[in-house]
Amino acid sequence: MNYRQAIDYLSGFTDWERTPAQAFAAVNFDLRRVHSLLARMGDPHRGRRTVHIAGSKGKGSIAAMVAAVLTAADMGGVGLYTSPHLHTFCERIAVDRQPIAQRDFARLTEAMAPAAAAENADGRFGQLTTFELLTTLAFLYFRERGAAWQVLEVGMGGRLDATSVVEEKDVAVIGPISLEHTAILGDTVEEIAAEKAAIIRPACRVVMAPQPFAQAAAVIRRRAAEVGAPLVDVSESYSWERRTWNVSGQGLRLDGPRGRREVWLPLLGAHQLENAAAALAVIDVLLEGGSKVPEPAIAAGLRQVRWPGRLEVLRERPLVVADGAHNGDSARRLRQALREYFQFRRLILVSGVSQDKTVDDMARELAPLAALVVATSSRHPRAGDPALVAAAYAAAGAATETTPSVAAALERALALAEPEDLVCVVGSLFVVAEAREHILELVVAV
Repeated sequence: MNYRQAIDYLSGFTDWERTPAQAFAAVNFDLRRVHSLLARMGDPHRGRRTVHIAGSKGKGSIAAMVAAVLTAADMGGVGLYTSPHLHTFCERIAVDRQPIAQRDFARLTEAMAPAAAAENADGRFGQLTTFELLTTLAFLYFRERGAAWQVLEVGMGGRLDATSVVEEKDVAVIGPISLEHTAILGDTVEEIAAEKAAIIRPACRVVMAPQPFAQAAAVIRRRAAEVGAPLVDVSESYSWERRTWNVSGQGLRLDGPRGRREVWLPLLGAHQLENAAAALAVIDVLLEGGSKVPEPAIAAGLRQVRWPGRLEVLRERPLVVADGAHNGDSARRLRQALREYFQFRRLILVSGVSQDKTVDDMARELAPLAALVVATSSRHPRAGDPALVAAAYAAAGAATETTPSVAAALERALALAEPEDLVCVVGSLFVVAEAREHILELVVAV
């Protein structure tokens, strides 16, 4: 099996990232089949220390920061599992900041296939999904590489997410929680928080990132108390401020239980300062538990962290910025960041969304700032209709155009932009990925 064949094989299973309607029935989420598959493979998820991260926003950034610091501290191999990817499936699985090679991805997929076939033939717990197989693949790779640590980002929710097969963990992190995937996770912030807080297990420590909703914080606190898991509230235990900044990053001053730290973060936005505070709270929890993380490694790890597509500057004059904001709350944070971090004469948006996302809230946040919105659509099967995107922004008061492809939309925006203007690509990581490929001339092999 080569890499292309491995991707085709994995794509043949239920993939809620491509067709989320398939995931609406609760019967599709059953951790027993993941446990069973892992048992067939010798339980590769066991035997290493774990940081497990859930949340509606920021969880990928926090995961990348924690893994970068642990890697800089030379902790004996640090596995990182995240989703979704921007350009290639290999981005999702990394050890010591190096993505899995295509040949290893293909080889381990082929090794896993017989066990997956046996599990599906058994069928007692339902059929395996693409995400469950990718999660298993990550554990197999971490074991093969002898990683001592694994940093796991929850795919969706928490209680029934495939990453929750890991029962014993050092730290459970709950990032900011807001309304998302309501058809699956629940209609209220409290219900969604309960799903995500379910990753908290007895005897682990909990780090709660700053929460935009008090109701979510209350649910997280209650879960931690119920299972006897000590909780660190980042908002209460830490304070932080932005220092100097430029288009390549920003300085962070953080005051906490272990004193003051001043570090450089190559990510922009006030929300990334909050994410960094949460990541450093995780490191402090590990230090309290006896882990050896030298202070120089903390600064070095954060300086080296990379998390593309999140308020990322792709070019200058005119500025082109790409951000994966895809709901009203993240659009609000993006609007604030554009005003605080960049100087520009006009803003031209290139926006496309997934068909299961509501663009109205995003439009209300961003339309007042935009001179023009070029509505578009990615190649992804979940891509929404550009006409609906344009209609939402027009209803919010913006001038709009529609263009069928991301590349064409970018070229249209750049043709209209003056050197002092800013072009911002927003609405979906799928759109952001195609923008990166076009602007940076990336050749992508899936």
